[in-house]
Amino acid sequence: MSETISTVIKERRSVRKYDPNFKIKKEEILEMLKDATLAPSTSNLQPWEFIVFLNPEERKDLRAIAYNQEQIETASAVIAVLGDKEFHENIDPVYDSMYEAGYIDSASKEVLVGNARKTYPYAPEETRKNLATFDSGLAAMQFMLNAKERGYATGPMGGFDKVKFSERFNVSDRYFPIVLITLGKLNAPAYQTTRLAIEDKVKFI
Repeated sequence: MSETISTVIKERRSVRKYDPNFKIKKEEILEMLKDATLAPSTSNLQPWEFIVFLNPEERKDLRAIAYNQEQIETASAVIAVLGDKEFHENIDPVYDSMYEAGYIDSASKEVLVGNARKTYPYAPEETRKNLATFDSGLAAMQFMLNAKERGYATGPMGGFDKVKFSERFNVSDRYFPIVLITLGKLNAPAYQTTRLAIEDKVKFI
């Protein structure tokens, strides 16, 4: 029987030690990413892209860009999560798809498209990047929980040179790197962590 979501959340750890001989099929990684992108996003405009690193030669370069952290090469895969700062380019394909699926009628589609076109293309780039970062973070967390439910280990990594990453892997100006996620089979226990008392972090009003 599948674990409850509460159990998955409580047992998930950020992992650094992976079995270097363990492989995960591309098809399963795609399934996990598909589930991850069911996360909510700004006006459903899905401001994310992913690069999945499997090739050992590419990962040697990625390891150098990620300050020589060994899990880049020992994990089964590394998923780079990118934000899309021009996510307004998704307006037509997103709402066309919703209309064709029967989820919205033509009048609703016209309102949604009109509102999005009046808002996002004219928003400051910093605002669009912040929205894309937030939404991509939701998808990244959903990916890690999905992986844990399937019995895999993950580790989010913010420590890498984002400028060099974009240069080396030919990331277009439309996208910007947010986080790397290592994925694979646990090879050593992840260390335990504690959390500050929730009573000190919550205020009811």
